[in-house]
Amino acid sequence: MKGYEVARTLEAAPQKVWDILTDAAGYTSWDSGVVRVEGTIAAGSKIKVFSEISPGRAFPVKVSLDAPRQMVWTGGMPLGLFKGVRTFTLSSLSDGQTDFRMREEFTGPLLKLIWRTMPDLTDSFEQFASGLKKEAEGS
Repeated sequence: MKGYEVARTLEAAPQKVWDILTDAAGYTSWDSGVVRVEGTIAAGSKIKVFSEISPGRAFPVKVSLDAPRQMVWTGGMPLGLFKGVRTFTLSSLSDGQTDFRMREEFTGPLLKLIWRTMPDLTDSFEQFASGLKKEAEGS
């Protein structure tokens, strides 16, 4: 298993952060790494994410939700040959803040081969978390 993770403390209530994360059309206004998101972010839905890292390629993912605490995007190849699972987690802090975490784990028999050709997503994860923080805090 290989993956990436990022965390931020946001000066905003979990519901506000949740509303931003589940607004597919809004991603391009705060996450400069996302070119567009096609579809509606809802439990059981399928969306397509287009990113700056690979602008000509759509990343289709299935969405599962445990509102307003967790959202999971699952995508990959048939038969589990390669699978990516991105988990967004929101935890309420006692002072009205939100602990935000995003983790993506990659698994499958083709992981070793595909991992060598994948771009490093560290900067993309940092950019996402920073953009979300700025949007949630309204600055």
